Amino acid sequence: MLKLYGSTTSPFVRRIRILLADKAHEYINMQIFEGPDRQVLRELNPTLKIPMLDDGGQIIFDSRVIFRYLTEKFALGSLSWAQENQLTLIDSVNDALVHKLLTQRSQVEADPQKLIFRLQQERIETVLQALEAQLTSGQFGDWGYPEICLYSMLDWALFRELHSLQAYPALRAFHAEHNNKAEVQATDPRE
Repeated sequence: MLKLYGSTTSPFVRRIRILLADKAHEYINMQIFEGPDRQVLRELNPTLKIPMLDDGGQIIFDSRVIFRYLTEKFALGSLSWAQENQLTLIDSVNDALVHKLLTQRSQVEADPQKLIFRLQQERIETVLQALEAQLTSGQFGDWGYPEICLYSMLDWALFRELHSLQAYPALRAFHAEHNNKAEVQATDPRE
């Protein structure tokens, strides 16, 4: 049986949990920053990141690679290059937001004059503008993997209060449109 290791609050884990909603699997919720779960993570995944998938001893790292693995395993169909680029946009802003959260939790003052903080903020704004434009032009039409990833990132940003979506009406509407799906509700990090 597939085993998915992760944290209920991770947007990268959530996207895989939603993808696996109708597939038999075991979900192992971990506390990845300390304790015995940190040691398990260290033993199985040298990147020390989640999600991580175990398929009968075959360990797969990273949500993008896990998606590719599951696509082949379950014949889900591949993504177009445009969709791959959408995932790169989503992952980019997601990574920048994770950096922002870790900075806050480390009690490092985010100085907008410092290069690292300025670049991360610029990336967040630029990518959100691009995603807003894509939604406005009719992209992200189905409820496939790119849409799942977009929803997971947006909901996580709102959940962690990392970025306002006030300037992005299409992103807000997209979030609201998918908020009541059963698999979204079942993986809500607020629960």
